[in-house]
Amino acid sequence: MGDKRLKTRLRDLEHASDYSSWREIAEELDRLEGVDQWRADDTSDDYDYLLIKERLAEMQALRSAGDVRRLAFALHEGLHGNIGNIANPALHQVARCGTKHLIESYVHEVSRCIDYISAGDFPDFPPAEKVLFFKRVGTVFGRSALMLSGGASLGMFHLGVVKALFERGLLPRVLSGSSAGSIIASMVCVRTDEQLPQLFERDSLNLEAFQRVSLRGVLRNGSVMEGGALQSCLQRNIGDATFEQAFESTRRMLGITVSPAEINQQGRLLNYLTAPHVLINSASLASCAIPGVFPSVMLQARDFNGDIEPYMPSKRWVDGTLSSDLPMLRLARLHNVNHYIVSQTNPHVVPFLHDRQQERGIGPWVRELVGSSGKNALKVTRKHFATGSAVLAQAYGVVRQRYSGDVTLYPKHSPRQLMRMLANPTADEIDAYIREGERNTWPKIARIDTQTRISRALENATARLKTHTPAHTSRARPLRAVTDQLRRR
Repeated sequence: MGDKRLKTRLRDLEHASDYSSWREIAEELDRLEGVDQWRADDTSDDYDYLLIKERLAEMQALRSAGDVRRLAFALHEGLHGNIGNIANPALHQVARCGTKHLIESYVHEVSRCIDYISAGDFPDFPPAEKVLFFKRVGTVFGRSALMLSGGASLGMFHLGVVKALFERGLLPRVLSGSSAGSIIASMVCVRTDEQLPQLFERDSLNLEAFQRVSLRGVLRNGSVMEGGALQSCLQRNIGDATFEQAFESTRRMLGITVSPAEINQQGRLLNYLTAPHVLINSASLASCAIPGVFPSVMLQARDFNGDIEPYMPSKRWVDGTLSSDLPMLRLARLHNVNHYIVSQTNPHVVPFLHDRQQERGIGPWVRELVGSSGKNALKVTRKHFATGSAVLAQAYGVVRQRYSGDVTLYPKHSPRQLMRMLANPTADEIDAYIREGERNTWPKIARIDTQTRISRALENATARLKTHTPAHTSRARPLRAVTDQLRRR
């Protein structure tokens, strides 16, 4: 009877209509398979459970006692993302939904303490000190980013990933995109939270970006697709906002990678800090300019008077995937990012990704062998052959990159999808991509929630301190009621 129930629920899991249903079934399967006992058992060789248990008890006691200064001291002393190795991937690959209860309780308690300190009105811990405290601990702890890869029309998978994260309140404020990923990231970052749900509605998008040119046009321009069709598509779906304008409107931090069309130039990550006045649609156009498919692009920007003019007019830019599909180091430097959620759809990358929990893809040793061999071969070729150095540089840039993150989401490409990756997706195909992106994200929701909850609490605390007046004013007095409620929870 148990085996029959297990098989039935496994089929139900495959056909769950939404995340709530999926989670309910996943939790039942964990109980049927005995995984819930593993979650309830604090002990494990994969993390320092004694340290986590000790710190959890200390924070609970300090918060209950209302000893805010000692609580802040304890938090500052040990607040980093992998204390006791709790971010160990092995701890998130046993249960379908969740990890050790001790780890979840610890993360939840830290978040409650952050809320308690930020919302409280404490005479011995004034607002100025709280602002400094949260600035320092926020710098130490870091934040999460969502990174969307290239992949032509296969990149519509990213929409489902964004939808699943947004509906659970887990969509990071930092997003980066290259090539097709730049289109999705841009559409998200020019829309507020109130506008974003419209992005997932059927027939809300017009993504007719591919229009082939004549043979004469191919011979003249060296590309098989008309750049004007892609430009019109981006204009319709993104508008003409600059990076700075989008940030001021939505507070989302968008980054788009572009690669140089010639040698002696470096790839760039364009965002509201490095290129505030560049038009997002022109940056995405350049990031999508696959050599041989779309022509290279000259960026556009607004001048001091708000008029559109060429940006670095002597330079042309192409597909951001070539130099930096996932610009992790630059995001870390610019936005203090140290946790990466990657949605990867590049057809030359996905076959080499591997998920131990789902036992998909080629083994890690094969990945490493192919990757290292390719890098070494291209390095030798670049060194000894000057002819075609620009092409070789681009090829070397592709193979030497890292294509996965702390959490990596990827589809299982069908032959039909691969055949149509340079064709305009229909409304039915977009719906299917969104559905696949959602379903592939659901098994990672619990892990993402656990690993990003503290950083989200720190961002909320900073926002709360910016919006509330100082504690000594009459408007701040109601915060004391909030403090009492948080302390008692």
